[in-house]
Amino acid sequence: MNWESELEFFAEYLKLQRGLSNNSIAAYLQDIQKLRDYLELHHIKATPDTVQLKHLRGMLEWLAEKEISTRTQARTISGIKQFYKCLMIDERLDHDPTSLLESPKMGRRLPNVLSVEQIENILNTIDISRPEGYRNRAIIGTLYSCGLRVSELTALEISKLSFENGYISVYGKGRKERLVPINDRVKEDIYAYINGWRNEVNIDPKASDILFLNKDGGPLSRVSVFNIIKKTVSDAGIDMVVSPHTLRHSFATHLLAGGANIRAVQEMLGHESIMTTEIYTHLDRNYLEESIKKHPRS
Repeated sequence: MNWESELEFFAEYLKLQRGLSNNSIAAYLQDIQKLRDYLELHHIKATPDTVQLKHLRGMLEWLAEKEISTRTQARTISGIKQFYKCLMIDERLDHDPTSLLESPKMGRRLPNVLSVEQIENILNTIDISRPEGYRNRAIIGTLYSCGLRVSELTALEISKLSFENGYISVYGKGRKERLVPINDRVKEDIYAYINGWRNEVNIDPKASDILFLNKDGGPLSRVSVFNIIKKTVSDAGIDMVVSPHTLRHSFATHLLAGGANIRAVQEMLGHESIMTTEIYTHLDRNYLEESIKKHPRS
């Protein structure tokens, strides 16, 4: 048994049996190549059928020494496991050296969170005397105060704004609709934007019900939202990478810090599982600890 023939068989299996794209197949083959690189570097003459568990564990140690992230290590192990699973299914092997191999444990990376003061600084930095000023402030205010995903923001429809009842209707993942409260300050910015700059652009008929538009009257793109936030954060003098999701994270963290019920936060974020929302309980604790450290009498 040699590597070339077995990898060729694996590639055919991924394409014909699993219908993967050429890019996905190439990624799987790169995972196997890492194992081959390790074996070659350490002068281990092993073919697919003679690879042992100790070789795989040695490869993991080697990747860790190279400061390869645990996420990439786990992805590599997953690819190698798929390779051996394929060989086992076709009965080309009678044993699987990866069966007892564990992927490295990945600590869940906590997202960046802005403080309430930083949020206020960002919003106050926006020049509302400019034509797009109220739009930009409404965008950032809505992302933060409603905890929206950027895709949900760009798809917001005017007909779904129920300001008299104090909420907006949002379509999340899987086109599932949810109601999210909206505060008076953001409502005022949205009104000012709708009655001002939005009223003056030549609106594309297909985007007539879309709330946030670009200067050409079409729907605002996700990239444009990123750029608006990036520029505003820079103008505010905040040395931190801030994305629309940073504002969403900050929304959830600040709610929990203020005593909000985690189930209510789950509903507002549109999370399917409470486990996804629970990450913010850790963020909340870290946020409170940092706030205490900054207190003048701490």
